[in-house]
Amino acid sequence: MPAARSAGLLIWKQTPHGKYVLLCHPGGPFYQNKDDEVWTIPKGLASPGEDLLQTAIRETYEECGFIPPEQAGYYVLPTVKYKNGKILYAWAIQVSENYSWNFKSNSFEVEWPPKSGSMQTFPEIDRMDWFILEDARRKIHPIQKPLLDAIETIASIKSFSKTHLHL
Repeated sequence: MPAARSAGLLIWKQTPHGKYVLLCHPGGPFYQNKDDEVWTIPKGLASPGEDLLQTAIRETYEECGFIPPEQAGYYVLPTVKYKNGKILYAWAIQVSENYSWNFKSNSFEVEWPPKSGSMQTFPEIDRMDWFILEDARRKIHPIQKPLLDAIETIASIKSFSKTHLHL
């Protein structure tokens, strides 16, 4: 059986104070009292045959309530493989410094408390925030840290191409 595939977007912005990335805190009782190393990019599972970039865009809308402007362009990030075999495909997209949205997340049901027979509904994402890269490295799930490293490379390439590419 093939490994599960998920797809997500690493949304970032450049400000006078540095590069910031948008991270999501998982909702539900399992993550309620956890903070460092649990935040994630908006992402979700892809159906068999589903276009992975479209999955990433859809999941960002479902988890965060917005779709970033496509004219900014998507940059392919390194794939990440979780210990359980699931593979995360990700893209980076830069938004303007003043980019804003109305946060809303879809929800899920889980038996809570465990073995109680009672189902409760929780938001898939209970909060989002912008983190400067050094803080994001502490907050993000460790397996996703290479995605943050890639932002530095992308920012350098974008800066280089805008300021030095005169043929």
